[in-house]
Amino acid sequence: MTGEAADRPGPRSQGESTGVADDRWLTVPNALSLLRLVLIPVFVWVLLVEEADAWAFAILLFSGFSDWADGKIARWLDQSSRIGALLDPAADRLYIVIIPIVFGIRDFVPWWLIAVIIGRDLALFATAPLLRSRGLVALPVLYIGKAATFALMSAFPWLLAGQLDSIIGTICYPIGWAFMIWGVGLYLWSFVLYAYQTALVMRRMPRSTSSAT
Repeated sequence: MTGEAADRPGPRSQGESTGVADDRWLTVPNALSLLRLVLIPVFVWVLLVEEADAWAFAILLFSGFSDWADGKIARWLDQSSRIGALLDPAADRLYIVIIPIVFGIRDFVPWWLIAVIIGRDLALFATAPLLRSRGLVALPVLYIGKAATFALMSAFPWLLAGQLDSIIGTICYPIGWAFMIWGVGLYLWSFVLYAYQTALVMRRMPRSTSSAT
């Protein structure tokens, strides 16, 4: 996660301010995040239906650049917003889930590896009710988790370029798998750390009265 939401502090209680500037919608970072979301179905169509790998590669490059740029622009122009703090990680998670599935359909990566990536996110998502029972919205964002997302998002375009039947594909393919192996390893390790933090929260923090039914 390289956008503005990746720099958020935590843990945060449900009644605590997010620290994000305001409720602005019309900002450059928000426009970039929305564009990344819109490009997801375009990417799926281009890669699965048209099988235009070069265009799919261009979409991934643009998405990766815009993911980096929206956080920088938000800080440079003081355009952080609450909606931006939701859009950016939403786009990241969708790309992390959808791209491996599409790659699996095209036989670019094995399905067991896709299951590991998606299973990690599902397992992490399942801890949300536990945190809410203690009055928390989220755990602190770990830099190892950000590095894992960066590695995976970097692996996708390299692996796609690696499908080219040329010297470029020969060079890009092992680079893509290097990023993929690195990213999956960090992804799993970050889950272990998040699970440990969740266990500490459950042991040391009292149940929130606002979460009681």
